Amino acid sequence: MEYSKIIAVTGLPGLQELISSKNDGAIVRSLEDKSTKFVSSRVHNFSHLESIEVYTVRDNVNLVDLFQAMEKSGVSLPDEKDAKAIKSYFEKVFPELDFERVYNSDMKKMVKWYSILKANNIEIKLREMPEEEEVVAAPVEEPAPAPKAAKTTKKKEAAPAATEEEAPKKKAAPKAKKETAEEETPKKKAAPKKK
Repeated sequence: MEYSKIIAVTGLPGLQELISSKNDGAIVRSLEDKSTKFVSSRVHNFSHLESIEVYTVRDNVNLVDLFQAMEKSGVSLPDEKDAKAIKSYFEKVFPELDFERVYNSDMKKMVKWYSILKANNIEIKLREMPEEEEVVAAPVEEPAPAPKAAKTTKKKEAAPAATEEEAPKKKAAPKAKKETAEEETPKKKAAPKKK
């Protein structure tokens, strides 16, 4: 069983192994009681353990980093029901954890998940991405922002110029109408004098 196939499902206790996914849900197997069932994506949310990050006082870290620190520490796991013991455990094992944003319920869940993973002999590590995907992903991300910024700048520069050109045309048009009206008025006056 691979760590990459382990998910947490809202509304279901513990962790699940993702057997197969479908359009409207997934078939999962519980790591605790080994029962297999279909879980609807309309009712439940799925979170791959690989994608979960944890708040620290610096940058966020992947849950794997926390589990590996728990494994290396050699400190015995605290009782899941004792909130103070859990907090003091994480202060020893992973002191960089941001205890203001990581709640006791989250720490309790991490202790429970870690014990489930160990009970099932699952190696806690992220799967290695193929090199081709990494090479393809890097160039796509870097050039994308530059052209967008250039286009936006050009549009902003072009827009004020168009408004300045339109404004004089509108002002010039009424002046032309006034001149035409003045020219017509003397002609009308001149016509009656000749009679």
